[in-house]
Amino acid sequence: MVCRGCCCGTKKKRPGVDHKGQLERLSGLEDHEGRQVPVRVSKCLGICFKANVVVVQPSAQGRAGGGRPVWLGEFTEDRLIDDLDDWIFEGGPGIAPVPESLEPHLTSKNAKKPKKSKLRKKAKAKKKAADADRAKRKDEARPGGKKDKKKKKAKKAKKSATAKKADKKAKK
Repeated sequence: MVCRGCCCGTKKKRPGVDHKGQLERLSGLEDHEGRQVPVRVSKCLGICFKANVVVVQPSAQGRAGGGRPVWLGEFTEDRLIDDLDDWIFEGGPGIAPVPESLEPHLTSKNAKKPKKSKLRKKAKAKKKAADADRAKRKDEARPGGKKDKKKKKAKKAKKSATAKKADKKAKK
């Protein structure tokens, strides 16, 4: 089964991958008896952060041998299709072990998107605070900035108060 829905199989999620060519190659795979391996296309398998997802179903003999579906994520390189072809030719899940080259791509339907580390979050918050502080200092330092405007306003208010006092004295 090959995911080709919302994210998988799109240039938006995985640019630089020949998705159509990859699907054609997967559709051309044969097992050790020369039978074409059926390839079903799914709209979404739900683990979009691992796009391009391929699920390898065991054959009847593989299932009898304890084989279960094997989920492979980030399936974007042509060499992976060659390795998958060799594995299926050897019998696939339940008969032949997963090749070492495919092991880093093993995932599951219940895979969870990895959470960002707390350190990364703290560093991001610290950077944001520093940027805000830098912007505040820059704004205060330039003519016409907030601090400059406040000073002018206070000076004007002081002059106005002094002028009012002078007017009162002049009237007396």
